[in-house]
Order: sequence, then C-alpha cells, then structure tokens
Amino acid sequence: MDITVVDVPERGRFEIRDGDRVVGLASYHVDGDVMTLPHTEVDPSVGGRGLGTQLVAGVLSAARERNLHVLPYCSFIRKYLVDHPEELELVAEADRPTFGLATANS
Repeated sequence: MDITVVDVPERGRFEIRDGDRVVGLASYHVDGDVMTLPHTEVDPSVGGRGLGTQLVAGVLSAARERNLHVLPYCSFIRKYLVDHPEELELVAEADRPTFGLATANS
C-alpha cells in the first residue's frame, strides 16, 4: 500500500489515495483563517484499516501549517478531536461548545 493524503483545492477536498486510486475524501472550504470541514468518507471496501484516521490527521496537519482554525461539522472529525485532544486547539475556544467539544481537552 502506498497511502498518501493530497490536497485537491480545485475540488475543495483532501483525498487519501492508495497509489493512484482515491479511497477517501474530506471536503473543505476556507474563508479567511477558517477551514470548514463538512464531510469525510472512505470507500467501504478499504474500511477498518485506519485510512479515515490518516485522512483526518493529514487535513488537520494542513490546517495547522496554514494557521487555520477548523469548524468540524463532520462527526468523524469531531470524534477524532475527542480522541486526540492535542489537536483541539485547532477549534477556536468560542466554537468548541457548538461542536460538543467544550470538555474534550480535560
């Protein structure tokens, strides 16, 4: 497996690829210093291999590199943030209650 996470800005998404095959995506929109993350999906045929987690890690890493805050409307991304509280700082403190993340960094 040759897994990569690639930003495809012209399509408004990050893709996770196995070689040349797109096996998942995370859609996004950037407005100013905020990255909105409405949806993530992984091909069910490759489910259970941690590819969704790798995809979200790549998206959040890119947001951090670009000094963006994220709005995690996607439930999978919210769960990732709960499981990885070290990444919670990417969600502005004022936005955390909106996403049920107010106590995630305890």
